[in-house]
Parts: sequence; structure tokens; C-alpha cells
Amino acid sequence: MNGHETEVKFFVRDLKRVELRLRELKAQLIQPRVHEINLRYDNPNGDLRKDLKVLRLRKDTEAKFTFKGPSQQREGGVLSRREVEFTVSDFEGAKQFLELLGYVPVVFYEKFRATYEFKHVHIMLDELPYGTFVEIEGEDVNTLRQVADLLGLNWNVIVKAGYHALFERVVGKYKLKSGNLSFKALENVHIAPEDLSIVPAD
Repeated sequence: MNGHETEVKFFVRDLKRVELRLRELKAQLIQPRVHEINLRYDNPNGDLRKDLKVLRLRKDTEAKFTFKGPSQQREGGVLSRREVEFTVSDFEGAKQFLELLGYVPVVFYEKFRATYEFKHVHIMLDELPYGTFVEIEGEDVNTLRQVADLLGLNWNVIVKAGYHALFERVVGKYKLKSGNLSFKALENVHIAPEDLSIVPAD
């Protein structure tokens, strides 16, 4: 993907209900549920984070490099940012490549994700260690809103933070390591929506 990423994110209590609704709408499943690991890199001075940029290496059914520029908020809390993403053939080789350039892994996070396509937008069903979410990504904000309405999601409670930014809201309270958003790290921790300052959209 090369261009701008425009998306909205919702916290939901019942991800299965959303998936059933997608099937009712005849949405196309383009990526069945898959385990995904993400490594976010920065230089030792943290310059990318200071500039609100992201350099990520992801592995699910394949490995991908992603660069994201600073987010810009559009109408209704929709986030848009420059994104460049491409597939690489060797995940371990890509890690070595970045580290030889002087970048260091600063964040590990994982999730399970299934991806549907409907009305020329992608709908991602995400299971994270602290909850379940729906992301809707496309080019036209009005279409994003129409799809959210069709899925029964409350547009007024859009989550306006990334998954790691949400996690950082509870790191101190639960004495967690900021750079490790893994299922194992949170297996004995119950994080409530109120801890994350989010409200269910379903």
C-alpha cells in the first residue's frame, strides 16, 4: 500500500456479532483470522516517535515493512496519515537489516486479525490482549460512516488512539512493560474499558 491510510477504530464487546453482520451483508473475507506480530523500530534517540512517525515490521501470513507519517484528524475524529507498505521475503533478514542500520526494536505487540472487504473498504476484526476492536479503512469518510452504521457501530465513540497508545494508558497502573503488548504478558491481568478510557460501540 502506498498513499494515505484513512481509518476509524471501534471497541466492541461482541466481535462475533459484527462478523455475522458482515456475512449477512455478503462482505468478502479476504484474510481469514491469523496471528499477527508487530515490531516497531526507532533509533536510539527515539526520533521517529518524537516526530509521530512509525517504522514497523509485521509478520502474519507474510512479512511487511510499513512506514506511517504523523496522523491528521479529519472530520468526526477520523484519522488519516501517509503510509508506505511493502512485502519482504525474509522476516528475520528484515530484522537484521533494520538493526544493522542502527534501528532498535522498541515495541512488540500482537493480535489476531480477520479482514473483510465491503463497499471498497476493508473491515478488520481485531483481538488484542486487552479487548476486541473493529477497524474500518478506506478513502472516503462518508463510506466509512455508512459501513459503521450498517454494522451497528456507534460513530460517536470512535477510538482516537492507536493500540499501543491505548496500552500505555494502563502500563503504570498494572506495572506492565510498555514495549511488550503480548498475550502472555497480560494473561493474568484484567483490563477494563474504563482503564483504557474507551466505550463499547456495539
